[in-house]
Amino acid sequence: MIPGALEPAELPPDAVEVGRVLDAWGIKGWFKVQPYSASPEALFSSKRWFLQPPDRGARHFSGTVGLSIKQAREHADTVVATAHEVPDRTAAEALKGARIFIARSSFPTPAEGEYYWVDLIGLAVVNREGVALGEVTDLMATGPQQVLVLGYQEEGKSLERLIPFVDAFVDDVDLAARRITVDWQPDY
Repeated sequence: MIPGALEPAELPPDAVEVGRVLDAWGIKGWFKVQPYSASPEALFSSKRWFLQPPDRGARHFSGTVGLSIKQAREHADTVVATAHEVPDRTAAEALKGARIFIARSSFPTPAEGEYYWVDLIGLAVVNREGVALGEVTDLMATGPQQVLVLGYQEEGKSLERLIPFVDAFVDDVDLAARRITVDWQPDY
């Protein structure tokens, strides 16, 4: 077990993996986090993080543990944080590689017309004529824009379709109906 007071916790049903612990930072129990998003607001808004051991490498704990975050802030292209359960550098070093999860319900409310990627995964995509184009399986950052990656079946084969996630092609995102309407044709 990790030094300190880490307690086993249950991963919330709406948990989303948002980053991983890189290493200890300083001598007072701070640790450095690599966020999976360029805008890590979810890490700042949530005071309760859930950690699971890394997929590979040294494992200093098993299962899911909870952290009560005292403070988290940006540091260069990473985030540094401190938690009540991590009193010193030794305890912070034991977190190295841990995967960080946060309850989706703890995410800040996005602005009008903005969406979290996790909310778009699994949505059906149809064009203006009502033709089903596929289901969002992933999103891809291409620099100037995001791209919807759709999975669909054609003649028994699994295929992918890419649609830029920009106003010129996306007419409507209806999270409640789990549908995105686009100005796109199947043969594009």
